[in-house]
Amino acid sequence: MRLFPDEAAETAGVAEWLRARRDEGMAEHELAVLVRGQQQLGRARAAMKAAGIEVRAITMHDAKGLEFRAVAVMALDDDVLPDPERLAGVGDVADIAALQDTERHPLYVAATRARDRLMLTGVAPGSEFLEDIH
Repeated sequence: MRLFPDEAAETAGVAEWLRARRDEGMAEHELAVLVRGQQQLGRARAAMKAAGIEVRAITMHDAKGLEFRAVAVMALDDDVLPDPERLAGVGDVADIAALQDTERHPLYVAATRARDRLMLTGVAPGSEFLEDIH
């Protein structure tokens, strides 16, 4: 797990990680970059472009049922996961806990798509859910 000071640093870090996987002999179709939603796909594409590698860039939801040798999960920022707009719409404490469990599930799905290598990244301070993994 790596937290970066800004999106540009995260992009460079993921690009370096992708190149390292390629240099280890992994084929492009064995690599993927996952993000929470459509709004973050641009960040995944920027990392691929910086790496000079065309891999799958997909949302966590769309990754269900897929498997890759190596997965980078990007944009695990505190304002992305959990979704602050969804949390703001909930008033009851029990409902907040249920929503947090629902919001935590896509990260679990994403992290279990990797067979051999997993990289989790975000902009500091990062998602509160990263504490569950660390």
